[in-house]
Amino acid sequence: MSVICNALARIFGSRETPNLQFDAEVQTEAFMLPIIEKLLAKGEDGDTYRAAVNFWRYAERPPLAIYDGDVSHCHIDGPLQLAGDDALPLGGEVFSHGVTIDLDPFEANDLRNHMRAAIERAILAWLADNGRRDSSPPKNPYDRETADREAKVLIADWVARREAKHSVVEGPDHV
Repeated sequence: MSVICNALARIFGSRETPNLQFDAEVQTEAFMLPIIEKLLAKGEDGDTYRAAVNFWRYAERPPLAIYDGDVSHCHIDGPLQLAGDDALPLGGEVFSHGVTIDLDPFEANDLRNHMRAAIERAILAWLADNGRRDSSPPKNPYDRETADREAKVLIADWVARREAKHSVVEGPDHV
């Protein structure tokens, strides 16, 4: 599975392409290849995919969920463990205003459920506040090129309007 080794070498900044090989099951290779290709993509997409998983390098356990606030941050760690009819995380951590708390499996599960419920409430409130509850279903197939171009135009327009609001207009009365 030299594709994975070469991909990892490129991700972590090596200019050389080592000829390393790993044994992997066919199912694993089939699953990983599209992910590696996205991680290796040049440009904004590749940069974004790499940034999205960069924290994995520092994680002691596989992260199940990461929740970032303006000041506080928490992660819920896997792998999930079957516990009767439930699936519990192994633990997690909370960081807030200089406080670090290690979570046991039950606290991590409780916080995960709490965060998921808060996210659901926030999404539903946003949809209601913005009159988007009755939106039409998404277009299929998704036209990524057009959607990206339209989004970048909207962002540029937003920046221009924002800068225009904040610019100082100098006139004859201006000192």
